[in-house]
Amino acid sequence: MVTSSSPRPEPAEVARVTSEAAELLEILWGRAPTTPVSASQMRVLFILEHNEGINLRTLADALGSTPPSTSRLCDRLQAVGYVERAASSISRRELRLYLSRRGRTFLAEVRSRREQALESVLAQMPAAKRTALLQGLEAFVAAASAELHEAEGTGARTA
Repeated sequence: MVTSSSPRPEPAEVARVTSEAAELLEILWGRAPTTPVSASQMRVLFILEHNEGINLRTLADALGSTPPSTSRLCDRLQAVGYVERAASSISRRELRLYLSRRGRTFLAEVRSRREQALESVLAQMPAAKRTALLQGLEAFVAAASAELHEAEGTGARTA
């Protein structure tokens, strides 16, 4: 709940409420199991969806993890058919990681379940508040995407 009487809330206040909303979303979405995939493995799938053909080191960097730990995550995802590995056309020693068709289907199903859970909550909101939320979220997505792309451009990436 917004506590500020100011028409222009400070970023810190919005961050606090956004964090609270994110925590509630995790609880709401946690009701729909993503078995056989852990939260860390979900992050791998989301990253691969947007970065087809990245190598293990780049994926590990994106996860803030080590290549051996990331390799084990990918081993498990490959075992359930969600990730594919292919030799790089540049170096035979390097493997490229791809989301498989089954992995894409899995992500689509997860998103569908999440959206259904959200629709139930959003249906309880007045239309004007949903409109304001949509506008705010669109601006948030644009700003977050720009910041992520900027970070990717300045970070050390191994293609």
